[in-house]
Amino acid sequence: MRTGHSEPVDRILAAAYELFSHRGVRDVGINELIERSGVAKSTFYRHFPSKDALVLAFLALRDQVWTVDLIVSEARRRGTTPEGRLLAIFDVFGDWFQRDDFEACTFINVLLEMGPGHPLGEASIGYLARIRGHIQALAEEAGLERPDEFARSWHILMKGSIISATEGDFLANKRAQQMAGWLIAHHRN
Repeated sequence: MRTGHSEPVDRILAAAYELFSHRGVRDVGINELIERSGVAKSTFYRHFPSKDALVLAFLALRDQVWTVDLIVSEARRRGTTPEGRLLAIFDVFGDWFQRDDFEACTFINVLLEMGPGHPLGEASIGYLARIRGHIQALAEEAGLERPDEFARSWHILMKGSIISATEGDFLANKRAQQMAGWLIAHHRN
């Protein structure tokens, strides 16, 4: 995974991305990150003075790689209308839910793990708000009424489907997509 940073930073972020995505923040120690990335301890701390600093960099990377480059871009590619792009989010989720490496939502996971008062929890809340911002933009493109309210309700469907898939309901995306159609109809002009 190339991030545009120096080679050691790319290696650290790649290790962090894999470990934090699948195991959470608290379960992963600095020594494991250093070992997995193959950098010296001094190199690690020169670039990331604390584990929290690395987690913040990981969250920013996750937002770009996952939210923007995959979910939003793929939904825009698959949908032929603004409403179709909104509904396509759940098609993208369906592909994700079927993957062997499905790990639920990193932002939800970190928020629940660290709590809303912790800086990492606060950062996760910010990234979740960014996701709602993407949804609101799609709702505005679709000409839906009360796009902010729509985005909040839509985000509940997104988060709920992720949690349901984590419980083993791998058709949660289709159930959420059906409810999403009703939500769109409720917000049409």
